[in-house]
Amino acid sequence: MKKLLIVILMVLPILSFAQTKPYLTAADAERITAAAEAKATAEGWNVVIAILDEGGNLLSLKRMDGVQIGSIDVAQAKAKSAVFFKRPTKVFEEAMKGEGGARIATLPNAVGVEGGLPIFKDGIIVGSIGVSGVTSAQDGIIAEAGVKGY
Repeated sequence: MKKLLIVILMVLPILSFAQTKPYLTAADAERITAAAEAKATAEGWNVVIAILDEGGNLLSLKRMDGVQIGSIDVAQAKAKSAVFFKRPTKVFEEAMKGEGGARIATLPNAVGVEGGLPIFKDGIIVGSIGVSGVTSAQDGIIAEAGVKGY
């Protein structure tokens, strides 16, 4: 019995390191980026595509040829907003159009421009995508294509 207890106590720390919740891998980020880029290319739109993990950390950044430099920060901001608030940035864009919508602009990390989407797996947020470079509606279409590629 004493030996069994010792073995259990020795194995317990190893078991606690097991990954139990879903997360985005580098391969996932590449697949999402490729799907978004394919949609953008098919439409003739050059954009920046940012993929973040569930903590808002950059996993992947793709800047297509000819895209303005400002879209690098905007794509990341859209992705950060989507992951921090667990909702599409289009929600904030729509809210800003309503009465009192200017309050949305005061929320830290809330971006009121379409193009940012959270990414879920098994009902758990695992990351987000942000797209910038064309109109916000077009950015949203590309982001959706990326999420579908996951």
